[in-house]
Amino acid sequence: MLQQQTIDTIKATIPVLEQHGVTITKTFYSNLFNAHPALFHIFNRTNQQKGRQQTALANTVYAAAVHIENLEALLPAVLKIAHKHRSLGVLPEHYPIVGEFLLGAIKEVLHEAATDDILNAWAQAYGVIADIFISVEEDLYQQAEANNGWRFFKPFEIAAKVAQSDVATTFTLTPVDGQTLPAVRAGQYVSLRTAIPGEPFLCNRQYTITHATANAYEITVKREEGDGVVSNYLHDAPIGTTVDISVPAGDFVYEAAPSTLFISGGIGVTPLHAMLQQVTTGDVAFIQCARNAQVAAFSEQIAAKVEALGGMYKTIYSDTEGYITKEQIEALLTADTHVYVCGPTPFMEAVHNALTQLHVDASRIHVEFFGPAIAM
Repeated sequence: MLQQQTIDTIKATIPVLEQHGVTITKTFYSNLFNAHPALFHIFNRTNQQKGRQQTALANTVYAAAVHIENLEALLPAVLKIAHKHRSLGVLPEHYPIVGEFLLGAIKEVLHEAATDDILNAWAQAYGVIADIFISVEEDLYQQAEANNGWRFFKPFEIAAKVAQSDVATTFTLTPVDGQTLPAVRAGQYVSLRTAIPGEPFLCNRQYTITHATANAYEITVKREEGDGVVSNYLHDAPIGTTVDISVPAGDFVYEAAPSTLFISGGIGVTPLHAMLQQVTTGDVAFIQCARNAQVAAFSEQIAAKVEALGGMYKTIYSDTEGYITKEQIEALLTADTHVYVCGPTPFMEAVHNALTQLHVDASRIHVEFFGPAIAM
């Protein structure tokens, strides 16, 4: 429990974090990786290079300051991040290292404005927050093991590859040890880790499990031209290639409801496609947004499933029709519709704003980010 003086000091730094938060986190990551380059085995270097991770951490630090008097309000966000950490193998011993370099970055960026009182307050707050993450993540590790899983990674091999569109391919992954796999909740993902020739560190990426059996997991990956180091490696890898896979993770999962609307953007269709397969009854609609029909994955399967359920399926291709509108969403909403949304950040922001304007209660909006969870 934090003392009131510490809480007041943390709250007083909110304006500073608004102005300098990203600078602090950029400095933090730069110093951290210079001192501990082996941590690149855990962190996504592309997210670092594009500034996504720095922005996500700045948002997290800012949220912690805003909610310092009621950290329970952050538990949904903590759980989402903890799932990602568990899937990547983050351990308790990593937290003191992060705390040291975060406080150092605050001091470096704010100079004399980072008084001893401010640094001490943030040290105390970080300790409390780190303990929460460590506890939640240990619970997730234990849950994974109790579900016939494993703690970190185990080797799988690519057993099959099937093209889903001009840019997306489904990979069937089977465990090298031949053991029965843990059950998966529709919408969950795995972390895939692999060594890639020319890359100095192991590469980690998260991919939705689009289909699962007791013997294999399927992931569907979009080939990202340019900086898609892992996606290009997978697309070019021969059958039999071995990669490391984590136990399924994530809390963006389907819950049955009387009315459900799925809205996907691009390869964000993967968790929603998996969820749709679990729907057996109820009012169902699916809006699939993509650049064009050639890059829209699973469109035939989705259309067939929605038709079998007596629902409504709509495609929106930006090349010819533009982008999704509030009116198109409103036409498929009822008073109790639960909405599941996944796609690129600008797409997510647009859809979330439309749902808010349409007075859809926050409890009925379920979202997932690909990459660090950057606040909308």
